[in-house]
Amino acid sequence: MKLPTTPLPLQRIETIDVPRDVRKAEANQQGLPFKEIEFRRKHHCDDFRNRLIWGDNKLVMASLLQEFRGKIDLIYIDPPFDVGADFTMKIQIGDDSDEVQKEQSILEAVAYRDTWGKGVDSYLHMMYERLVLMHQLLIEGGSIYVHCDWRVNSLLRLLLDEIFGREGFKNEIIWHYPGQSSAKRFFPRKHDTILWYTKGPGWVFNADEVRVPYKESSLKRAQYGGGPGAGYREEGLQPGWLPSEGKIADTVWEIVDIRLKQFATEKPEALLERIIKASTNEGDLVADFFCVRKGTRVWKVAAPPVVPLRAGGPEDCHFEQA
Repeated sequence: MKLPTTPLPLQRIETIDVPRDVRKAEANQQGLPFKEIEFRRKHHCDDFRNRLIWGDNKLVMASLLQEFRGKIDLIYIDPPFDVGADFTMKIQIGDDSDEVQKEQSILEAVAYRDTWGKGVDSYLHMMYERLVLMHQLLIEGGSIYVHCDWRVNSLLRLLLDEIFGREGFKNEIIWHYPGQSSAKRFFPRKHDTILWYTKGPGWVFNADEVRVPYKESSLKRAQYGGGPGAGYREEGLQPGWLPSEGKIADTVWEIVDIRLKQFATEKPEALLERIIKASTNEGDLVADFFCVRKGTRVWKVAAPPVVPLRAGGPEDCHFEQA
């Protein structure tokens, strides 16, 4: 792929250090002094920092190749899949209930044209170029999770098969979210699809980090199998006994988001936390190349994982976090 050789239209807007703030708050709560020098020596020996960059994610990924080619351990993306989305949003003014509608910027209008200008053909071209760059940025054995829904899941799977190979496919995860629906002529559409692919062998899957509690019905059934108490077992595999640490999450995730969303496409942090715990270890690099619309964030995994807040605004933005 031919990469840009001219200066890229990018702008660093902000530097953020969430892990430092978390560690400092923990020290304050425990009544201990925060050792700044020791923290920097341990956590920032490579001078990696959080960055907020404004620009097109395709150009940003191309610029990241020099520093991060073959170094990113996990990629999660939530690309646009609502054909006809218009990049507008309502913004509240002050503490009152007054709102103003923010219209498309020139950059957003260009992004809309590039994504949907010729319908599905434009969308597939846009996604193919970016998925190829993501493949180059991933480490051997790295994972990519692609969040989509019924509109484009079959199309994206074909692209991923082409770029990562059919052998790279690991799971089709169903994120089920209950709620009301106005559907009268078909079954309510109450789930998204997350496609998990890997680049080559040796991928990370921390099964014990993504265990979930058993349902009450499972515990009751276990009691009839001869297990003690609630049906848990301590060691060994015995009929009717269940491991006390819970079961490994299967491919249907029921994660309810009870927060008040700022954006219609905003996802619960618990969803990202499960993906990060499953497919990374402490110190691994994680990237989100479609922050809000088509932005980027890259950060290092803490222990436990720190899931940063999604950047606000409909503009293309790039958020990198250590």
